[in-house]
Amino acid sequence: MRIELDFCTLHFFDGYVISYINEGEIVTFDKSSIITKTAVEFYGTSKFVYITNRVNSYSVDPSVYFDISKLKTLVGFAVVSKDYTAKSNAEIEKLFLNKPMEVFDVLEDAITWAKSVLDLSL
Repeated sequence: MRIELDFCTLHFFDGYVISYINEGEIVTFDKSSIITKTAVEFYGTSKFVYITNRVNSYSVDPSVYFDISKLKTLVGFAVVSKDYTAKSNAEIEKLFLNKPMEVFDVLEDAITWAKSVLDLSL
């Protein structure tokens, strides 16, 4: 299932969601809350992994991760990017998230990781 929001597109699969944030966006608490609410509505009480495929350049307010960490059904967070700056930023973002978080070059690797994290959480 695909859901388009004003600032991103979310692709929902069995156990994981892949987001594509629009170019130049700043992911604030409000935007993060919209993504979280949409994912919770889709997955209900089922566990899931969030994968952000950073094909566009955008920034994230790291304080959003404190709120995301409280989400009980979120069991992992992955960042996919080949861009050095985006990967470096993701490494810093890891410090703010109290969930398993990994950075990948290739989307397929992130999906494989997401499935393994889900298997461990069941």
